[in-house]
Amino acid sequence: MYKIVLVDDEAGVRESIRRRIAWKEHGFECVADCENGFEALEAAERYAPNVVLTDINMPFMDGLELTRQLSKRYSNTKVIILTGFDDFEYAQQAVKLKVNDFILKPITAGELTAVLDKLRAELDEEKCRKEDLERLRRQLHESMPVLRERFLERMVSTDLSAREMEERISYFMLPLKGPDYLVLAADADRFGDKRHEGERELLRFAVYNIVQEIAGREPGTAVFRTREEKIVCILSGEEGGALNDKAQQIAEDIRHSVETYLRFTVTVGIGRPVADLQELRQAYRSAVSALDYRLMLGTNRVISITDMEGRRSDGASLPTSCEKALIVGVKTGTREEVRRAIAEIILHLKTSNLPIEHCYIRIQKIILSLLQALDELGGGAPEPFGDRVNPLTHIYSFKTLEDIEGWLSDTCLRAIGRISEARNDFSETQIRKAEAFIKEHYRDEGLSLKAVCREVHMSGSYFSALFKQHTGKTFIEYLTAQRMEKARELLKFSDLKTYEIAARVGYADPHYFSVLFKKTTGETPSEFRQRTAVGGL
Repeated sequence: MYKIVLVDDEAGVRESIRRRIAWKEHGFECVADCENGFEALEAAERYAPNVVLTDINMPFMDGLELTRQLSKRYSNTKVIILTGFDDFEYAQQAVKLKVNDFILKPITAGELTAVLDKLRAELDEEKCRKEDLERLRRQLHESMPVLRERFLERMVSTDLSAREMEERISYFMLPLKGPDYLVLAADADRFGDKRHEGERELLRFAVYNIVQEIAGREPGTAVFRTREEKIVCILSGEEGGALNDKAQQIAEDIRHSVETYLRFTVTVGIGRPVADLQELRQAYRSAVSALDYRLMLGTNRVISITDMEGRRSDGASLPTSCEKALIVGVKTGTREEVRRAIAEIILHLKTSNLPIEHCYIRIQKIILSLLQALDELGGGAPEPFGDRVNPLTHIYSFKTLEDIEGWLSDTCLRAIGRISEARNDFSETQIRKAEAFIKEHYRDEGLSLKAVCREVHMSGSYFSALFKQHTGKTFIEYLTAQRMEKARELLKFSDLKTYEIAARVGYADPHYFSVLFKKTTGETPSEFRQRTAVGGL
């Protein structure tokens, strides 16, 4: 319900207006009627009306002066002027004062209600607009920490103009005064046995609080979290050397506090100091580069990029013997050899003083060699590394060389297992194929090991070993057993002569057949036929 105040020096006019209008039906409450402008100002102070309906021509303070005063004191109050034909000049002045509407005397109830309805619609719209703005203000206030973090992240990761930086720094009230700037980047190493994502997120927030508390003790610092879950601290103030000393102390305090109170570890990278806000991007990159050296140096450390840049690589290449041993171990399925080769590779990388980018390149070369070897073996090259995993880029997700060593060992051992399974499946298939070939061609006197190997595309020695492993018999033993089984069937169920049976089962020499039959069954062909005919076996 909106509040309205009536102002007219004629009591009858005020009474008539109050009586003739159904105020509530039109969304208004008439809170006061006043005789002149002075009384109206007092009522405005008391009731804070949304609308003042006033005559122009009144004693002591007329409607125009009242409008001026209301405009100064209560700018949101809307004014409707009651005017007559003789008040035209006054009406012109009222237009300049931005009066909301005019009603010409004599006034009718219909005219006034139409104006009130129009005003109510305007007031409703303004109310909604104010509510929307207030909601936006609340949302902005609630989002301010996130917006602040996103700006800080943009400032260190993209090129911003000096003007935009200064405006945003002022807006977010960031205490980055210079003259020099330096960036720290902290990252959790591992969360120990904390496996639930919700708990890990709480621990990340706890690290953020520790960094805020420690860095906040120093003036000229700003702390934020990146979308890669690193915690970044921008330091400003002293010149480069002193700022670097302060950064070392802050970083060590952070590392120690996390280990002491949270029972896991973080590594902190310290970048190079810069002398301009627009160089913060380079300062941030150098801090992240320092943090990346955790791969070679290990976890729970404070790593300064200046220390790492001072190292000199001896340029020693990875010994080819290590890589060859790894490939041979995978191909031959020698698990211990694979583990030993990977351990030697990782040890070499740790002690080589290589730039971090070269370290990754060497690991990628080893992975490419593995992929080629697995492809040659038919092991399904990408599969051992995981579903939809690109091993060449996956290595960047690991924080230390020990992590890569574990992953690479598990992958190679998994590949060995799958290659072994594939070989066993293939071998079994080929042996079954050989058995079928022997059973189909046992009548052929010239059937030989060489002929069967040619059929299954294997070398004689490899086939012989596999055949014995799968069947428990040598090739000759298996062929002889097949021929003797068929010979027994023919002796028992046919009237064929012994020499005819011998020819049917692959023996051109009947005497040799008889000797072999007795050696195999313990009976001559005639004895076997006689016994089985009498009702033996």
